[in-house]
Amino acid sequence: MNIGADGVHLGQDDGDLASVRGLLGKDAVIGRSTHSPEQALGACGEQADYIGFGPLFPTGTKPGRQAIGLEDIASVQQQLPENFPVFCIGGINGNTLPSVLEAGANRVVIVSWLLTHPDITGTVRTLRKELGEA
Repeated sequence: MNIGADGVHLGQDDGDLASVRGLLGKDAVIGRSTHSPEQALGACGEQADYIGFGPLFPTGTKPGRQAIGLEDIASVQQQLPENFPVFCIGGINGNTLPSVLEAGANRVVIVSWLLTHPDITGTVRTLRKELGEA
């Protein structure tokens, strides 16, 4: 049974990816939250289309979730297939972004910090310039 969604993001406790792919279809985009190198490799092995890797820093959106730090970013990306999307997430803001990038991150997710700015559009433009995307 295809439920018509284009994709979904699964947490560690949200069931096996194969069952979800069976519901959504082979073309659905399915991501998995991961909090360790072992979970990252496991998500790739179960054929996730991308992973969220974090939280790198403490974050109010996941109270009680232990931050994993920056130490494993580069090694996780090296162990996964080339160009496999690893989105670093959790507590990333204008102050922490440089250290996340220096640790080897290729993709980042910035949510809470960004949404607290009165000029979200301007802040996004500034971030894109810093990331070389503008």
